Amino acid sequence: MADNFFGLTDAGKLRDNNEDNFIAQATTDKRFIIGSVIDGVGGYEGGEVASELARTSILNFLKSSLGDNIPGTLKKAVLDANQKIIEEKKLSCKYAEMACVLTLVIADINNNKFYYAHVGDTRLYLFRDNSSLVKVSHDHSFVGYLEDSGRISEEAAMQHPKRNEINKALGFDDDKILVEPDFIETGESPFLPGDVLLLCSDGLSDMIDSKTITGILNAPGKLKDISTALIDAANQAGGKDNITVVIIKNDKQPTQHQATKPVASKKDEDQKIEPTVVEKTSATVQKPVTPKKKTSFTGLICIFLLLALAGFLYKDFFSSTNEIKTNALPLIKNVLSQRLQDNINNTTGKEIALNEILGGTKNVTINDSLNISKDSIYINGNGVTLVSDSSFNGAAMVFSDNCKYIVMDSITFQNFNIALLVNNKSLHLKNVQFVNCRYPVLMSQLFQNSRDNSVGITDSVHARLDSAKTRSSK
Repeated sequence: MADNFFGLTDAGKLRDNNEDNFIAQATTDKRFIIGSVIDGVGGYEGGEVASELARTSILNFLKSSLGDNIPGTLKKAVLDANQKIIEEKKLSCKYAEMACVLTLVIADINNNKFYYAHVGDTRLYLFRDNSSLVKVSHDHSFVGYLEDSGRISEEAAMQHPKRNEINKALGFDDDKILVEPDFIETGESPFLPGDVLLLCSDGLSDMIDSKTITGILNAPGKLKDISTALIDAANQAGGKDNITVVIIKNDKQPTQHQATKPVASKKDEDQKIEPTVVEKTSATVQKPVTPKKKTSFTGLICIFLLLALAGFLYKDFFSSTNEIKTNALPLIKNVLSQRLQDNINNTTGKEIALNEILGGTKNVTINDSLNISKDSIYINGNGVTLVSDSSFNGAAMVFSDNCKYIVMDSITFQNFNIALLVNNKSLHLKNVQFVNCRYPVLMSQLFQNSRDNSVGITDSVHARLDSAKTRSSK
């Protein structure tokens, strides 16, 4: 177990003391791995005291069972750490301004999941397929917001004069952390075999960019060697702050699954699309033994049914053709949905805000599937609602095989037969609502064991509402 997690800290080249702390250890029952990077806020006396108080408090809080609600437990652990810092500040005038920021992770390798809680500008990255580095956490700072929303580049953010100014930390404001529900950022996501989690202080992320981090994580070697290489790279780039890294790896071997695509069949316009469940049973149909004297009667019935079916198809074909001519429905995406698809697939950043693409429009009618091929991206809906066109029966979004890690946040899907069609890859939903959607999420391939191809859902809602006509009727 100890071979798949490791932590390391260094004072850097310019600091005399190290205000960072970290946790990298298994729980008592060996079911989970606890990882945390805690950074004392510089510029105030007692940053190292605050980080040590937070570390001790978290370990003591997590000694007992984590329970079923792990995100809730992590949030309570962070709240407890904040309380310990507040209490110490009241006892000592010397440490009256001390504070710290942290990222805390629980990795459940047995179930291929990880959970996290985060405050400040320490970071959590997910490294997948030896190629894709995804920044999971958000920097709670003005410059971090500019970078996460794509307004400035990573390079510009690293050089920004206000880079180290944060707006959230433990010990800053006891009332605010209790009142604001999103003060502590929490979430959960799939953690697949081969995945790597990197937690780090800003002493690393301010010194080396994501491309350099990716290259080091992709190099062969033990986690200890990789951790040392990351810290060495930050020191070679200047080492202006304390540097701390914690690495957790899901070292299970990926398993192969025999996949079967759902069978697509033609359906009438009024019918809903039903997912086809493929079972391992014989599909052979035994012909009944029919007495010879009934052969002619059975033949007449078959001929009658064939003629009826032919007539129905003939009528349905021409009625559908006339309807298309009469209504002149365009077989192209509307302007807004096309803009959404293009911007999501063509963005160079790792996060995109839908409300900015739409110019403030909150409701968008979708008349054709949005085909998403971006390898990894954080799609922030900011309260946008995607509504199915009355004539559209397909999926609102279809994720291709190229999609390795997609996070969707604060989006509502309404009136879709299928909201999200996922192709064998991981999807993390946070604060997503499904209203009148028959199938909120549908896998395009069926697996004997879906554990390695899971969908993470955080605070999402599936609502089934009656139509306006039904609600208004007596």
